[in-house]
Amino acid sequence: MSRSYGQYCGLARALDVVGDRWNLLIVRQLLIAPARYRELLDGLGGVATNLLTDRLRDLESAAVVERRLAEEGNAIVYALTPWGAELREPVESLIRWSTPLMARGPGGDRFHIEWLTVALRALLADRAAAHQASTVGIAVDGQLLQVRATRSGIEVTLHDGGDLDALVRADAPIILGLAAGALTLNDAHGLVDIEGDEAAVRALFNSRRAMPEGPTRR
Repeated sequence: MSRSYGQYCGLARALDVVGDRWNLLIVRQLLIAPARYRELLDGLGGVATNLLTDRLRDLESAAVVERRLAEEGNAIVYALTPWGAELREPVESLIRWSTPLMARGPGGDRFHIEWLTVALRALLADRAAAHQASTVGIAVDGQLLQVRATRSGIEVTLHDGGDLDALVRADAPIILGLAAGALTLNDAHGLVDIEGDEAAVRALFNSRRAMPEGPTRR
């Protein structure tokens, strides 16, 4: 760690490790899957190569990230250590907290569909299947991921090529609004295209929830 707050406080010491710019976004990428250096560079979008190298070195030194052999081939990939993987809970809490900040849409910001695999798991955490498991495809910008709802919880991954109970097509802000409970399917009528089992889609996306209050401008 190049800098420290010098405070005997759990939050300060956590920020000593993951508080530098890009660190939590590196964690986000590795929560999706272990990745090669080039995959991290492409997935993050906008980070300088020397800065990414520095951040990975710091996270390795802090035992948050490790290098290992890829499951196929001899490539080296970066992955979260078991301790680093425990950052999923605070990352998902921050995603839920950020809901008011997402309401204004992407503007000119970058967006990669794989980022939804982390966001949707966070936002749909309370939507376990009441009866039978279902798998709903989410198509955004011509790319496809899948949300599998089981009695034990929600799994979100890129589409594995398997059968889907339903397919939802919509823009990313609409999908995020539905997942966050800021919108219902009725609110988004005309902005969402559903194929297949609409009941499975409604089980995921059709409950409105109280939103975090968000920033107040004076």
